[in-house]
This record gives sequence, C-alpha cells and structure tokens, in this order.
Amino acid sequence: MCLAIPGELKEVFTPFPGGFRMGKASFGGVVKEVNLELLPEARVGDYVLVHVGLAIARVDAEEAEKTFALLREMGDLEEIDPDAAPPEAEGRPSA
Repeated sequence: MCLAIPGELKEVFTPFPGGFRMGKASFGGVVKEVNLELLPEARVGDYVLVHVGLAIARVDAEEAEKTFALLREMGDLEEIDPDAAPPEAEGRPSA
C-alpha cells in the first residue's frame, strides 16, 4: 500500500539552473523538501500530496485536514507532528 501525506507548500525554488523544481512543505509543523516536477501549477500556500518526497497531486485545505485527523486518530501522526504525544506516553515503545 502506498501512502501520500498532505503538506502545505511554504516555499518554491529551483536549486540550480536547469534543476528540478522543488519546494519546502510543512507536514504538521515539520518542514521537508519535496520535488514539484509533476505539479508545475503548485504555488506557495497550496496543499500537495507527497509520496516518498514527490508531490503527486494538489488537495484543498479541508481534505488535507481530514487526512491529518485520520492520522491522529490512528496514532500515526507523531512521526511528523512535533506536538503529538510521544510513543512512551501512549504505552508504546519508542522507535
């Protein structure tokens, strides 16, 4: 199963002339670089679905929040959300 996580684009850039179009996306407060080559229309403030570092689709803010809510409910958001409860607090061993 593949999983794509929504992130809000905070910055769009090209690291060097002729390079891939890149961006910095926030995933629940954690900012990561993402490849934007498949989404030439993506702009700062857009929410994009990111799979293994590649933005594959745009989504609206409401859909992104629904995804984050489901991840929180499943307990899988602590990996990307610095405000989520640490595994030890939920009785699970830390990784």
